[in-house]
Amino acid sequence: MMSRKTFARALAAASLLCASAASHATFVVYNTEASFLAAVSAPGTDTFSGFLVTGTTPSPIVRTAGAYGYTASVDSSTFFGAGTVADPWLSTNEALANITFNTFSPAVSAIGGFFFGSDINGQFLPGISITLVATDADGSLIETISNSTENSFRGFVSTGPLTSLTVTAVQPSSPAWPTVEDLTLAEARAAAVPEPESAALLLAALGLMGTMAGRRRN
Repeated sequence: MMSRKTFARALAAASLLCASAASHATFVVYNTEASFLAAVSAPGTDTFSGFLVTGTTPSPIVRTAGAYGYTASVDSSTFFGAGTVADPWLSTNEALANITFNTFSPAVSAIGGFFFGSDINGQFLPGISITLVATDADGSLIETISNSTENSFRGFVSTGPLTSLTVTAVQPSSPAWPTVEDLTLAEARAAAVPEPESAALLLAALGLMGTMAGRRRN
């Protein structure tokens, strides 16, 4: 039989574990733009307007998305303006190059956009897989978009400030270039960012205590 004192100690221990887990930043991934926007506040989008299309641009570049500033860089070579003048996309001049977004304004804790592959002419290339690595102060999360389309959206919301997002095209039999459209930066809504670790711990603790309480009633 479980005593009141033992029950109270178990509850206190569960609360302590949850508090410890809550101190670590956690990413939540959204697969649609609508769900991402519902989880953030004050979003700003860089449509890459004015970016040179079908030409190269030196790396790095300093850009803005609404009220937020950020830097985009390529780990080798230069940027290449894909898409069209009316709908420009950010891409690289070399297929094996990675695009990295970082040096965000301090308030930024969420990032999202459309990620896919393009061909040598800067036009959409179907079926390309894209690897995304989102990083905050406590670690990184790797997300892969398989068989991407122009509508392939991913959004990352963190419980802490965002450090970087890296975009890479998984190379098929012929070259494919990593491509980004409509990059959105935002701040996380406090109520919209769950703490998976703490939630799991709490549920486990409550389940355990519920079982113990049931045994006590028996």
